[in-house]
Amino acid sequence: MKKFGWKQWVVALAFLVSLSVAIFFVVRAVRPIIYWHYHQDEPIRGWMNIGYVAHSYHVPPHVLYLALALPHKPPDKRPLREIAKAQNRSMDEIRSLLLDAIVHARPPYPPPPPPPPDPGSSP
Repeated sequence: MKKFGWKQWVVALAFLVSLSVAIFFVVRAVRPIIYWHYHQDEPIRGWMNIGYVAHSYHVPPHVLYLALALPHKPPDKRPLREIAKAQNRSMDEIRSLLLDAIVHARPPYPPPPPPPPDPGSSP
């Protein structure tokens, strides 16, 4: 068996490092795909925020903000239970409003309109 010189070891080490980096980024890219595959149309719970619900149900977030009478800019990151408390509503009422908006944002209904323009942006 032939012994490796220092140049071959450097090349082998560089290959292993680049392979490790590639595997790291592939895992980072695939994990969210697998996660959302198993979390589609999840029952709406108080710990979720509007962005999570929108992603799980495949609807634009502005549709859900509109259903709860919240401004869509900047995105509201509060859990739904805090939004319910701030609006003096029950979690069941929030869930019902969101599910109704989700149903009407999906086919056979027409697609929802685009989000309203940002008042601070120029045309």
